[in-house]
Amino acid sequence: MKGLPRVFRNSNTGVVKNNLEYYYSKDETLNTNLELDNDSMRPIIIKKKINDMFNSNSFVYKVNAIVTTSEGDKECVLIARNKDSLLTINNEKIFIKDILDIRKV
Repeated sequence: MKGLPRVFRNSNTGVVKNNLEYYYSKDETLNTNLELDNDSMRPIIIKKKINDMFNSNSFVYKVNAIVTTSEGDKECVLIARNKDSLLTINNEKIFIKDILDIRKV
Protein backbone atom coordinates (compact mmCIF):
# COMPACT_ATOMS: atom_id res chain seq x y z
CA MET A 1 0.00 0.00 0.00
CA LYS A 2 2.99 2.22 -0.09
CA GLY A 3 2.49 3.12 -3.74
CA LEU A 4 -1.15 4.27 -3.44
CA PRO A 5 -2.10 7.82 -2.61
CA ARG A 6 -3.89 8.32 0.75
CA VAL A 7 -7.27 8.81 -0.97
CA PHE A 8 -7.30 5.26 -2.31
CA ARG A 9 -5.98 3.52 0.80
CA ASN A 10 -8.33 1.30 2.79
CA SER A 11 -8.12 2.26 6.43
CA ASN A 12 -10.33 -0.64 7.54
CA THR A 13 -8.06 -3.67 7.54
CA GLY A 14 -9.89 -5.60 10.28
CA VAL A 15 -12.01 -8.71 9.90
CA VAL A 16 -15.48 -7.98 8.56
CA LYS A 17 -18.25 -9.89 10.32
CA ASN A 18 -21.29 -8.43 8.61
CA ASN A 19 -23.07 -11.66 7.70
CA LEU A 20 -22.87 -13.48 11.01
CA GLU A 21 -26.22 -12.12 12.22
CA TYR A 22 -28.10 -11.56 8.97
CA TYR A 23 -28.86 -14.21 6.41
CA TYR A 24 -31.56 -15.17 3.94
CA SER A 25 -33.25 -18.52 4.09
CA LYS A 26 -35.99 -19.74 1.79
CA ASP A 27 -38.51 -21.90 3.60
CA GLU A 28 -39.53 -24.71 1.27
CA THR A 29 -42.65 -25.46 3.28
CA LEU A 30 -44.33 -22.14 2.45
CA ASN A 31 -47.87 -22.51 1.21
CA THR A 32 -48.17 -21.12 -2.29
CA ASN A 33 -51.95 -20.79 -2.12
CA LEU A 34 -53.29 -17.60 -0.64
CA GLU A 35 -54.82 -18.19 2.76
CA LEU A 36 -58.21 -16.60 3.29
CA ASP A 37 -58.18 -16.79 7.09
CA ASN A 38 -57.47 -13.11 7.67
CA ASP A 39 -60.72 -11.17 7.22
CA SER A 40 -58.97 -7.84 6.68
CA MET A 41 -57.02 -9.25 3.71
CA ARG A 42 -59.97 -11.14 2.17
CA PRO A 43 -61.24 -8.31 -0.13
CA ILE A 44 -57.73 -7.66 -1.44
CA ILE A 45 -57.08 -11.34 -2.15
CA ILE A 46 -60.49 -11.80 -3.81
CA LYS A 47 -59.92 -8.77 -6.05
CA LYS A 48 -56.48 -10.08 -6.99
CA LYS A 49 -57.91 -13.48 -7.91
CA ILE A 50 -60.61 -11.83 -10.04
CA ASN A 51 -58.06 -9.61 -11.78
CA ASP A 52 -55.85 -12.62 -12.46
CA MET A 53 -58.80 -14.48 -14.03
CA PHE A 54 -59.83 -11.64 -16.31
CA ASN A 55 -56.27 -10.63 -17.23
CA SER A 56 -55.08 -14.12 -18.13
CA ASN A 57 -54.24 -15.07 -21.69
CA SER A 58 -56.95 -17.74 -21.70
CA PHE A 59 -59.74 -15.20 -21.11
CA VAL A 60 -61.43 -14.21 -24.36
CA TYR A 61 -65.03 -13.47 -23.43
CA LYS A 62 -65.88 -15.83 -20.56
CA VAL A 63 -64.30 -17.68 -17.69
CA ASN A 64 -65.65 -20.77 -15.91
CA ALA A 65 -65.38 -20.30 -12.17
CA ILE A 66 -66.64 -21.60 -8.86
CA VAL A 67 -67.77 -18.74 -6.64
CA THR A 68 -68.16 -19.36 -2.92
CA THR A 69 -70.56 -17.07 -1.06
CA SER A 70 -72.38 -17.36 2.24
CA GLU A 71 -75.13 -19.22 0.35
CA GLY A 72 -72.68 -21.90 -0.83
CA ASP A 73 -70.63 -22.81 -3.89
CA LYS A 74 -71.93 -21.92 -7.33
CA GLU A 75 -70.41 -22.90 -10.64
CA CYS A 76 -70.95 -20.11 -13.12
CA VAL A 77 -69.62 -18.56 -16.31
CA LEU A 78 -68.31 -15.05 -15.71
CA ILE A 79 -68.37 -12.66 -18.64
CA ALA A 80 -67.75 -9.22 -17.15
CA ARG A 81 -66.64 -7.40 -14.05
CA ASN A 82 -67.50 -4.06 -12.61
CA LYS A 83 -66.04 -2.02 -9.77
CA ASP A 84 -68.21 -3.82 -7.22
CA SER A 85 -69.76 -6.82 -8.99
CA LEU A 86 -69.36 -9.67 -11.47
CA LEU A 87 -71.78 -10.49 -14.27
CA THR A 88 -72.54 -14.06 -15.31
CA ILE A 89 -73.63 -15.34 -18.70
CA ASN A 90 -77.15 -15.80 -17.27
CA ASN A 91 -77.29 -12.06 -16.52
CA GLU A 92 -76.89 -12.66 -12.80
CA LYS A 93 -75.06 -10.08 -10.73
CA ILE A 94 -72.68 -11.27 -7.97
CA PHE A 95 -71.39 -8.60 -5.61
CA ILE A 96 -67.68 -8.85 -4.88
CA LYS A 97 -68.23 -8.00 -1.20
CA ASP A 98 -70.34 -11.18 -0.86
CA ILE A 99 -67.67 -13.48 -2.32
CA LEU A 100 -65.78 -15.61 0.20
CA ASP A 101 -63.61 -17.43 -2.36
CA ILE A 102 -63.36 -17.72 -6.13
CA ARG A 103 -61.42 -20.17 -8.26
CA LYS A 104 -61.13 -21.01 -11.91
CA VAL A 105 -62.48 -24.37 -13.13
